[in-house]
Amino acid sequence: MKFARRIENLPPYLFVEISKKIAEKKAKGEEVISFAIGDPDIPTPPHIIEKLCQSAHDPSNHRYPESDSLPELRRAVAEWYQKRFDVSFDPGKEVLPLLGAKEGIAHIAFCFIDPGDVVLVPDPGYPVYSIGTMLAGGTSYFLPLKKEKDFLPDLDSIPDGVLKKARLLWMNYPNNPTGAVASLDFFRKVVKFADRHDLLVCHDGPYTEVAFDGYQPVSFMQAEGARERGVEFHSFSKSYNMTGWRIGMVVGNATMIGALKTLKSNIDSGIPQAIQYAAIEALTGSQDCISEHNVVYQKRRDLVMETLDRIGLEATAPKASLYIWAKIPAGYTSVEFTADLLEQVGVAVTPGVGYGQNGEGYVRLSLTIPDALLVKGLSQITGWRNTQR
Repeated sequence: MKFARRIENLPPYLFVEISKKIAEKKAKGEEVISFAIGDPDIPTPPHIIEKLCQSAHDPSNHRYPESDSLPELRRAVAEWYQKRFDVSFDPGKEVLPLLGAKEGIAHIAFCFIDPGDVVLVPDPGYPVYSIGTMLAGGTSYFLPLKKEKDFLPDLDSIPDGVLKKARLLWMNYPNNPTGAVASLDFFRKVVKFADRHDLLVCHDGPYTEVAFDGYQPVSFMQAEGARERGVEFHSFSKSYNMTGWRIGMVVGNATMIGALKTLKSNIDSGIPQAIQYAAIEALTGSQDCISEHNVVYQKRRDLVMETLDRIGLEATAPKASLYIWAKIPAGYTSVEFTADLLEQVGVAVTPGVGYGQNGEGYVRLSLTIPDALLVKGLSQITGWRNTQR
């Protein structure tokens, strides 16, 4: 059987491979404690689940939904952005719900990228930015995210020849996998840079509601001129522990939103309406669950940081996101360290190189693991360190 070249060139998705290795260990009867995947273990808040159950019993929600979603959901998204970030959007033109943010992130390249076009992609970064680019026929130019630059890209170092071909710039703060954050001043610089080089900006912001120590992340859309230059993707997954419900949204530039809406109307049939009503409840109901979840995640962050410090693995405590970005011991690649940790003590982490070449030398630990397993896993990581002495 002959595959299309785009499939032949498509690497296995990072987390599929990790899940496969974990499953192989478990099939042998071995326990694996996984810090590898950012899938919240805390249940979806009860009031959201109750709304889903009510809506699922309504026969009108059993039929095809509209591809651009319920007007009530688009209004709820706009109102949430107004309350949270003091930014207003036209629900009819500047808001589009998605089948999870990942779906929109992967598809937007098809709206603006032709073969030969260049997309500026952070490295390390969420793999879907470059995969969507490749599937659309474009080429990724990777922007190194370095600790000495606070894991922010050096936009001024991009060669002129690259910028002449570049059409789109990806950003993601709070960042996956590094946990870094960006200021409003940085986003203003991004807008000016995009203006100067006629770039579209896509900001991936699903972690703005996962933050610690009183810190409140900003939205790219708060920067002056952001609406004219780009869009921001967001998700219900991390804010409301709804990863399995597959619903997200994108807001911003009306022309970009319109293009993505046109594409989606041709390839999907919209979000199940019962889930849309649950999402409306999430946005308009009590937001206490967010701060409650963050108390749990902050406690876990502190436990992980204490353990890493004790065994001599370098990491910076993140102000936001669900991840710890830890430097691996000398003498290992990130894949070798990950494999050794899994084999020796049954703990799974994510190798940094899976997020790009500039992720080499690091591993990512997720905070989405129940407290008892987290404590046990950290104890086993400490045990691994002791066996190396």
